[in-house]
Amino acid sequence: MRVGYSIAAWFSPLVIAAVVSTGCKSKSEEAPEPVVSVQAEHPTVGPISEEIAADAVLAPLAQAAIAPRISAPIVKELVQRGSRVHKGELLVTLEDRDLRGAALDNQGNFTQAQAAYTAATLATIPADMQKAELDVAQTKANLDVANRTAEERKLLLQQGAISRRDVETAAAAAVQAKATYDTAVTNLANAQKTTKKTSTETAQGQLASAQGKLESAEAQVSYAALRSPIDGVVTERPLFPGETATAGTPVVTVMDTTSLLAKLHISQAAAQKLAVGGAAELTVPGETDPQPATISLISPALDPGSTTLEVWLKLANPGGHYKVGTPVHAVIRGTTIQDAVQLPVGAILPADDGSTNVLVVGSDGKAHKRAVKVGLRTTEKVQILSGVSPAEMVITEGGYGLDDGTKVKVGGKDEDKGSKDDASSAGGSKE
Repeated sequence: MRVGYSIAAWFSPLVIAAVVSTGCKSKSEEAPEPVVSVQAEHPTVGPISEEIAADAVLAPLAQAAIAPRISAPIVKELVQRGSRVHKGELLVTLEDRDLRGAALDNQGNFTQAQAAYTAATLATIPADMQKAELDVAQTKANLDVANRTAEERKLLLQQGAISRRDVETAAAAAVQAKATYDTAVTNLANAQKTTKKTSTETAQGQLASAQGKLESAEAQVSYAALRSPIDGVVTERPLFPGETATAGTPVVTVMDTTSLLAKLHISQAAAQKLAVGGAAELTVPGETDPQPATISLISPALDPGSTTLEVWLKLANPGGHYKVGTPVHAVIRGTTIQDAVQLPVGAILPADDGSTNVLVVGSDGKAHKRAVKVGLRTTEKVQILSGVSPAEMVITEGGYGLDDGTKVKVGGKDEDKGSKDDASSAGGSKE
């Protein structure tokens, strides 16, 4: 009995210490409530503008693909790629000796037609008219003589001085003179009304025909000299002297790149909110900041294939820094709303059911999900129509995947980095 008692007495403190030690360890290792570091801010109030975004490719302000209207060998090229040219400047000349010969031949025909027209209007037609008038006057005089002779012979017949046959002969001569006079009068009237007009028109027609052929031949000669229709830069020149230029195939391309155009296709509803001269921005590869542009054209008609409207944005390019064909991203400023409640885009959390939510930091230090109604959106901000007020704190970063009711700690990025560095240092010291 004494031995058993002694062992129990010796063992009891050890058991009690073990039990006490186990109980303390369980209590100290109980997991604390997790705290997630987030960034949060109050919604701001201010103006927000609708942003209409689209992609496009830069195009020249004007472009001319200069193609000859005749097929002929190239004699001389006066420009190279990259050359700056002005409107009306001679760029390429084609072989034109045969064309100049044809023009010279037509020049001779035109000169002959001019001479014929002059002769007809100043000599032939007036002479014909004068002859017709003289014929009338001559036949009128002959008629008067014949009439007087017939009357005189009638008196002599009454006096018995001549025979009736002489009277009848005089009367017949008067009738014949009257017919000749009437014919002359008719010829004069026809000459005045018809012959003069037709002869003049014939001469005019021959002259006009000769002039038209001459102008056509001169036009053919002019087609051998290719000139620039615009101010710009030569971007293409595929042929060399001696090669044959084909009619209708461009031999020189000139572009006006002092300004470039970004041609967008946007919905009709969005386009109705825009106006020519409105502001826009273009994000160009290689440029750090968006470049300012202006709306230069809003198409008055829908594209029948896509039911969209074409909008042109004009980008100044005085030094030729930007290149034609560069893909760009365009943002156009649309409707502006003043005093709009807005949050950063990162604060908006779309749900599977189509609703839009945010996480609000409550007075208990926990994140609480809140449904909101949004309005205009930009690349950085979202308008909040209802759901939160400027007085509330909304999580802007770190809220994605966060459960409702999670304990959060609001801090900046620098604070989070400092906390992680402290934790790493503590872990290293422990080791």
